[in-house]
Amino acid sequence: MSSKSRWAAEDPEEEAAIAQRKREKEAKKRAKAERQRLEEQQKQAAAATAAATGASEDARPTKRRRLSIDGKSASPDAAADRKKLLRFPSTEWAPCRHVDNYERLNHIEEGSYGVVSRARDLASGEIVALKKLKIDNAPDGFPVTGLREIQTLQRARHVNIVNLREIVMGNSMKDVYLVMDFLEHDLKTLLDDMPEPFLPSEIKTLLQQIFSATEFLHANWILHRDLKTSNLLLNNRGEIKLADFGMARYFGDPKPAHLTQLVVTLWYRSPELLLGAERYGAEIDMWSVGCIFGELLRKEPLFTGKNEVDQLAKIFAITGPPTQQSWPTFRSLPNAKSLRLPPSSSSSNGSATPLLPRSQFPYLTNAGLNLLSSLLALNPSSRPTAAECLRHAYFREDPRPKAKEMFPTFPSKAGQEKRRRKETPEAPRYGEEAPKLDFADAFGGASSTGGKTGAGFTLRLG
Repeated sequence: MSSKSRWAAEDPEEEAAIAQRKREKEAKKRAKAERQRLEEQQKQAAAATAAATGASEDARPTKRRRLSIDGKSASPDAAADRKKLLRFPSTEWAPCRHVDNYERLNHIEEGSYGVVSRARDLASGEIVALKKLKIDNAPDGFPVTGLREIQTLQRARHVNIVNLREIVMGNSMKDVYLVMDFLEHDLKTLLDDMPEPFLPSEIKTLLQQIFSATEFLHANWILHRDLKTSNLLLNNRGEIKLADFGMARYFGDPKPAHLTQLVVTLWYRSPELLLGAERYGAEIDMWSVGCIFGELLRKEPLFTGKNEVDQLAKIFAITGPPTQQSWPTFRSLPNAKSLRLPPSSSSSNGSATPLLPRSQFPYLTNAGLNLLSSLLALNPSSRPTAAECLRHAYFREDPRPKAKEMFPTFPSKAGQEKRRRKETPEAPRYGEEAPKLDFADAFGGASSTGGKTGAGFTLRLG
């Protein structure tokens, strides 16, 4: 009788497959055992080599020594072990380089949001501008003005906008520096020191570059919100660059609502901002460019108000008070409701953008006066865009814009000497509240009818 079960399958192919699987399993076991043997031999050989030559200083100890908090340890080498444990691989806050890669040469200026110095790159020898951000007094940690400046400068790559090279760090997280191209002059200091204003051809060269940079910013939905002559840098090759983007921000279409009113340095602030507008766009930058245009012509700021109300009085003294024809939405602004203006003058002839008085700019051509008047239009919607300004007839008439290569050079105040700066108002600080205008105490003495005498015109207060 056969010993096999009667239920067993007598299939030769299946039996052969089972035998093959058994052989493969045994072969894998033998290969694994061989690998373990070789690894053990390699470990023994490495241990023997280390014992013969001595372990290196930086090698990891074979057994970690316990270090107590009070500095005592059972090991005699505790101090050396502690030193190795506290050793950092680098002194820099990766991926930023350390500020010690730059040698600071001299102080240039200090503003509301940073301190600017002239420095030399130790690796390349190039001269750069080093701006240390003011972080100590920031209530929310890193200041939002610094974040805005970094964000907009990284995106705003244009020949007429200052180039942000890199961001470097000091010994703490509060030491943050922006490394930018160094330019020899700022326009404000240059105008203060020049015995004569720029020539008409030179003014056109500067304006074209300012309009070009402003057009680029607005095309990329960026508002500068602090355009002024001290934020325009000029090198000795006739190139001008926009700087100081601490107040810059992105905007859109439609215009964002509830924007802060306290932006732009007072002398360059548009009338709608002075009157409390909370929704605005690129028009506020164009007003500032108009103020810069007038300052280039007269070598001094156009409107030097002591406060918001005085600033409005100086603006209206040149442009005339707003009328229903020139600024239909004037009364809808918050601070305009308490202001009563004299009857509209017939000098505007019903024009939406009346020309500025010829007596204020006697040497400006008719085309130039037209451009300046449109930039300083009281109604924001009447101001041209930067692209429209570049196509204006003013730049096509004689004298034509001077080539940058022919631009004059000037001694640099920022090179080694300390800048001689006049007292000029600073830009508003981030987080400040817009002032509530009290027209009843600002425009001179009161008459028996409740009128106030301003700069060349009368305001009646309600």
